[in-house]
Amino acid sequence: MIVLKSTEADFRKELYHRYVSTFKGESFEEDVNALESHWAWCEHKYIPTFNRLRRDDSMLELGCGAGYMMEFLRRHGFSQVQGIDISEEQVGLARKKGLNAQVADALLFLESKSECYDAILALDFIEHFTRDELMRLLPLINQALKADGMLILQTPNGQGLFPRQVIFGDLTHLTVFTPESLSHLLKLFNFNSVAFIETGPVPEKLTGKIRAGLWKLLKLMANTVRRIETGKSQQIWTENMICCCRKSASLVANNIG
Repeated sequence: MIVLKSTEADFRKELYHRYVSTFKGESFEEDVNALESHWAWCEHKYIPTFNRLRRDDSMLELGCGAGYMMEFLRRHGFSQVQGIDISEEQVGLARKKGLNAQVADALLFLESKSECYDAILALDFIEHFTRDELMRLLPLINQALKADGMLILQTPNGQGLFPRQVIFGDLTHLTVFTPESLSHLLKLFNFNSVAFIETGPVPEKLTGKIRAGLWKLLKLMANTVRRIETGKSQQIWTENMICCCRKSASLVANNIG
């Protein structure tokens, strides 16, 4: 669930107000096995990135939702994790887990933060903003990070093999990226060392190993088709993508108000 600075006319306001009770349906709260499976997936996809951080580093999750990632981080010894979300329903679920979550508007919250965090997470978050809003959001995220601070994103991949179901599966998805367009945006606002990771299957147990092997085969076939058409290939084919980058040491060249 995301957090945004909205106007009275913003169609997202009512959708986010009842995001859990009306739209999300069954959650991990009702399916412990699904949650454990999700955390096992996160072990493969996120822990290599999180291990670059110290366990007492200050971390902020934008759009923390019910706190599943915050709880995952707590399980792995991260002690200074804060989350914000505009949904009172979601924040209530996070607080029941004993997590440091609060109801807040992302843009307003970040405006008062300067070099406060070693890492900021924005998972399934930036796609809910317009391009004009992103031009305000990214400088504020950069401002809130300490020198060489880390930004970790997850967002739909516009050049995925089958992206439509995730891109159009939520009425509030407003901006869709490819690795190239997201890299351009991040570099514009003083982020460097931009790297991407697929969100596909992990070789966990026999089923996972089979799926991971078949996914490699499908990628090979997809790249073969793309080379025939364009002479090009690509690395990230999953419907979502993970991006990790760092705040540059130099001052932001673009002063966008």
